[in-house]
Amino acid sequence: MARIDLKNLAHSYFPDPRGDDDYALRRMEHVWEDGGAYALLGPSGCGKTTLLNIISGLLTPSHGQVLFDGKDVTGLAPEQRNIAQVFQFPVIYDTMTVFDNLAFPLRNRGIAETQVKSRVHEIAGMLDLTGKLKQKARGLGADEKQTISLGRGLVRDDVSAILFDEPLTVIDPHLKWVLRRKLKEIHNKLRPTMVYVTHDQIEALTFADKVVVMYGGKVVQLGTPQELFENPAHTFVGYFIGSPGMNFMPCNIDAGAAWVDGQRIALSDTQMTALGKATGKLELGIRPEFVRLEGETAVVGDDGIPVNIVKVEDLGQFKIATTRFGNAELKVKVGEDQQISGQNGILRFPQQWTKIYADSQLVA
Repeated sequence: MARIDLKNLAHSYFPDPRGDDDYALRRMEHVWEDGGAYALLGPSGCGKTTLLNIISGLLTPSHGQVLFDGKDVTGLAPEQRNIAQVFQFPVIYDTMTVFDNLAFPLRNRGIAETQVKSRVHEIAGMLDLTGKLKQKARGLGADEKQTISLGRGLVRDDVSAILFDEPLTVIDPHLKWVLRRKLKEIHNKLRPTMVYVTHDQIEALTFADKVVVMYGGKVVQLGTPQELFENPAHTFVGYFIGSPGMNFMPCNIDAGAAWVDGQRIALSDTQMTALGKATGKLELGIRPEFVRLEGETAVVGDDGIPVNIVKVEDLGQFKIATTRFGNAELKVKVGEDQQISGQNGILRFPQQWTKIYADSQLVA
């Protein structure tokens, strides 16, 4: 397996790009460690597949380099990069048995038949395909065919990386969960370098050790699922990760605090020091899980803000309360056992979870 370095990488589909808006991928510098499990996460059109195709060699970047273990592979064809790629729709041979489909990448490289048999049975066991090895692929359903396609990507143990381009799109929802778990188990056991493209945050967060969040052709944050949730580096990450997403409100800074619609929200000394250098549009952000909602009889104090409770949605294991003060509207996630009565309440903003963003970037 390989460490992947992206050096000053950028790509435009225009022959003569004139500005950032002409680039499908804006300039980036990233290192993906050998043996890591990475997810490329973002909405349609953000550049995920373009980046994956550059890594695989299906596309040559307009600028920069791709390095595998320090070797420049930017100009090499996919077959010269020694990678395996699994696409959105199954790529298998219908006339072959499941065994022969899994064996094909190994036999194509002249691997001894005893090793082929051993490896095919190992991967088939991991993917629950052992009982189907003698069946023709033609008679199988889309779920099973895509499982075979995943197996073809995993069967080689000498590849630099395994790339997955939204491989579970055609899969039944329950089987998606099963296959994600199996891919995670396979990664933990074999430690291949895996890059997994998806627009589904659940897929990304349950599969990957680290998630690469993309927006508008840029990587806006690379981090663990916990880092993305607790410390979003960009407002898009806060909005895109979590359900519901992060609350954001325009604010200004004065007298050691953030002010939203005339209400004071205290900030830490560290935040105030960092804000001394901040410029641009300022927003306060806090996740619904971290803001605290108390009943209207609670003491407001220095850190409480009186709010109207607009709506309460009971979702079983938790409730979502929509609250409002002035022009600001916030969602608050509370436990199923917390009683919410009346139309008024008090909000409190713990300093460690209250974030300030300048022009969408976290001020840290």
